[in-house]
Amino acid sequence: MKTIVAAMLLSATTTPAIAAPITYPVTEREAVQDTQFGETVADPYRWLENDVRTDPRVAKWVGQQNQLTDAYLATLPGRAAIKARLTHLWNYERYGVPEKAGSRYFYTRNDGLQNQSILYVRDGLAGAQRALIDPNGWAKDGATALAEWTPSKDGARLAYAVQDGGSDWRTVRILDVASGQPTGDELKWVKFSNLAWARDGSGLYYSRFAEPKAGEAFQALNENQQVYFHRLGTPQSADRLVYATPDRPLLGHSAAVTDDGAWLVITSAQGTDDRYEITLIDLRVADAAPITLVKGLEHNWTLVGSRGDTLLFLTNKDAPLQRIVALDAGGGAPSEIVPESKATIDSAAVVGGKLIVTNLVDARTEVRIFTLDGQPAGRVELPGIGTAIGFGGDAADPETFFAFTSFNVPTAIYRYDAATAKVTPFAIPRVAFDPADYVVEQRFYASKDGTRVPLFVVHKKGLDIKGGQPTLLYAYGGFNVSSRPAFSPANLAWMEMGGVYALANIRGGGEYGKAWHDGGRLANKQNVFDDFIAAGEYLIREGISAKGRLAIMGRSNGGLLVGAVTNQRPDLFAAALPAVGVMDMLRFDRFTAGRYWVDDYGYPNKEDDFRVLRAYSPYHNIRRGQMYPAILVTTADTDDRVVPGHSFKYVAALQAAAIGDKPHLIRIETRAGHGSGKPTDKVIAEYADLWAFAARWTGLAVPAE
Repeated sequence: MKTIVAAMLLSATTTPAIAAPITYPVTEREAVQDTQFGETVADPYRWLENDVRTDPRVAKWVGQQNQLTDAYLATLPGRAAIKARLTHLWNYERYGVPEKAGSRYFYTRNDGLQNQSILYVRDGLAGAQRALIDPNGWAKDGATALAEWTPSKDGARLAYAVQDGGSDWRTVRILDVASGQPTGDELKWVKFSNLAWARDGSGLYYSRFAEPKAGEAFQALNENQQVYFHRLGTPQSADRLVYATPDRPLLGHSAAVTDDGAWLVITSAQGTDDRYEITLIDLRVADAAPITLVKGLEHNWTLVGSRGDTLLFLTNKDAPLQRIVALDAGGGAPSEIVPESKATIDSAAVVGGKLIVTNLVDARTEVRIFTLDGQPAGRVELPGIGTAIGFGGDAADPETFFAFTSFNVPTAIYRYDAATAKVTPFAIPRVAFDPADYVVEQRFYASKDGTRVPLFVVHKKGLDIKGGQPTLLYAYGGFNVSSRPAFSPANLAWMEMGGVYALANIRGGGEYGKAWHDGGRLANKQNVFDDFIAAGEYLIREGISAKGRLAIMGRSNGGLLVGAVTNQRPDLFAAALPAVGVMDMLRFDRFTAGRYWVDDYGYPNKEDDFRVLRAYSPYHNIRRGQMYPAILVTTADTDDRVVPGHSFKYVAALQAAAIGDKPHLIRIETRAGHGSGKPTDKVIAEYADLWAFAARWTGLAVPAE
């Protein structure tokens, strides 16, 4: 079998390609500049910030860039074969974590290559599954998706959100579960919202913004979010305003109802940091006034559960690695339930009278059980070393479900009984490869300042790991987001071809709690870039990769990461794949959700922050005269999270700069947004292009056509 596989690979690509000059479309430069704190900053491509849907000049530019990129990608060896293999690897049954409501079980399922997963329901655990919502017929291009969904407490109704073209905007509708028919209720201009049913099923609480002005829906700033209650069978115009802070328009609000239906818990934040205020409304009292439980945006306060008028929260107050405390609705100091330990508490839930606590140990999941008074009561035995998520449920019901995955283990769903501590399989996928054929190891390396950083290294068994192999290095490094072991058919395809996949758990994430996050944000953001560069240097120094064989990739904040380190160390990387990145750090806060990101990046209109941002902003720091790696930027024309103008301007600047003959291209997807809800066929096509491009410039052998 090894001989057959080897014969299928193109030996012509075992050494990196030689660059040939590319003639790029001319991007018009305009005499636009700003003066901030005594420094004049040119912004000649600002016109590319305009919405491609309304500006013909931007639309023409997008068409020219896609035409150039498509023509180049069509010349890459193995592209069609990579796509065929990706399609094969993606074609396996995938389930989401079930949610129980009444006697019914709700979960998503994809038979493999469906563009969108279908929502199913079972009456009873052993009942026959019935398709409840199939979004695959909602749009011809498959780009209208089922987003958030929540059943009522008794499972009789289902609230679900529709996402079109990858936008963050949602339209919420209600379904009668027994008949499968819509009720006619429809809620618009919903974004960044929880859907919280009243315990009696009479309606639900949700968060929305005012309807934007014409033509501004996908670029205008999001301010003055409000919480409403929608009563079933009434028009949205009749919805009751529950909570708003017009005097503090930057606050966003999310509502949740406690399991017993007694309290509405409103969590308010101003940015992306886990720094919240908590407001309570007693739902047992008509027209009850809001009660401020936690004031001041200082600490994390994530609702875990409740016991009557005592609410349990996960918090980092006096505990950088987090602890669980109880707060009385009437006020008073918190009382500790589960103390801080050496492992970061990632999440917690009350299920069947027990506390299920998920910990991160060097980015791997461990799940511990406690009594409601904080006494240790065992652990959940996981299938291996990897990532477990889920464990939602009801305080009075011991049944819950969780998903488990790792780099070489596709997501499997398990049922956990909190009363018996028994774990049983619910849905185990059958896949077209043997997980035992892959090696997963965790290493640690020293960053520039000596900080010890974890690094996962994954590859096919038998690969010469000291042979300087083509390697793909990935990281995120921001917003307290932890990068964990997880299965990806795309990464598997890369490793099947003989590549190494590496994941660096750099600072800015939440792997080691608040200090790890703080160490990679605001004035400390350079640590993120240093950590990532040090990871690349380590891979080369250890012989895992080699100069000219290292590709880097990151998405969103990780796209910023790739753009920044490419500017700082263009010599270190053979190929760079920044996706939907934040590339203009001096104007990010002027569009849609960008103003939330100041918690991690700082304020461009404050001098100290401006100096930091100006120093690493990818768009502003392209080093003319340096030889840059091959770069393939990816974005989408309907991304209203990180607006595509970031990537457009960055690529225009790259193409205008004297930075060598390697290709500097952009792939612009249509109706795909920031990533969520993207149809399966578009995901596969994008990865086929990315891997063919990265293989070309790292010397990875690709399958024969």
